[in-house]
Amino acid sequence: MPLSDEQLERITRMARTIRYDIVSMIGAGKPGHLGGSCSIAEIVATLYFYKMRHKPDKPKWPDRDRFLLSKGHAALAQYAALAECGYFPKEHLQTLKQLGTILQGHPDMLRTPGIEANTGSLGQGLSIACGIALAGRLDKKDYRVYCILGDGEIAEGQIWQATMAAAYYKLDNLVAILDKNKIQATGPIVERFDTNPLPEKWKAFGWSVSEIDGHDVKQIAQALDEAEKVKDKPVMIIAHTIKGKGVPFAEDKAAFHHGIMTREQHEQAMRALSD
Repeated sequence: MPLSDEQLERITRMARTIRYDIVSMIGAGKPGHLGGSCSIAEIVATLYFYKMRHKPDKPKWPDRDRFLLSKGHAALAQYAALAECGYFPKEHLQTLKQLGTILQGHPDMLRTPGIEANTGSLGQGLSIACGIALAGRLDKKDYRVYCILGDGEIAEGQIWQATMAAAYYKLDNLVAILDKNKIQATGPIVERFDTNPLPEKWKAFGWSVSEIDGHDVKQIAQALDEAEKVKDKPVMIIAHTIKGKGVPFAEDKAAFHHGIMTREQHEQAMRALSD
């Protein structure tokens, strides 16, 4: 079903709220994965508030769609979405990475409701997603599996092993979304480990591939809708994004992959993202 104007406005507003929550969680004077969390805000908001079938009051509901954040360092975006959905009280967001918190620096399925797998050791998430998609087929379940990858992460060889396996097993219940923000921790992708051209690679491996503006909710929703029509192939959605989107001083800056905001910067970011 196409995205209504009301849904478009609500999800766009939720992406902004997710960014606000990310900045609030990190705070001033502490390192945090600002850049890669903010770049996926619209994607995460569209998944949780439009596309995915899930029940916050029943995190282990067997028929739920599954979401894996392979680039687990961007967990702040997922934590914000989970809190906004009602998986846990929003007060927990302010306990990020504190001793005993349910919100670790990377996703932890044993601590956080709504997390499907421990991720963040880069390159492993797509393999886990393949296994979950295969399990769904064996169990005769119709759930779908969504997995967000980072464009720095795909230098890992395991990604391409999983890519081959997904095509071989014709996992048409698997959708991978690439956060193509073009910057990794130490600088531009093209200057570190250039993995381009990407659409041609995934097509060659036997995937159905599309490219979108990863900050355009309408395009994201349409791509996710179209993915459901693909048969006998996994789907790759290449989302062109901006590292640190929404935080003016952090946009397209490698320094804010895992940087520290001064108090002035933190206040500036909170003002920029306030309604």
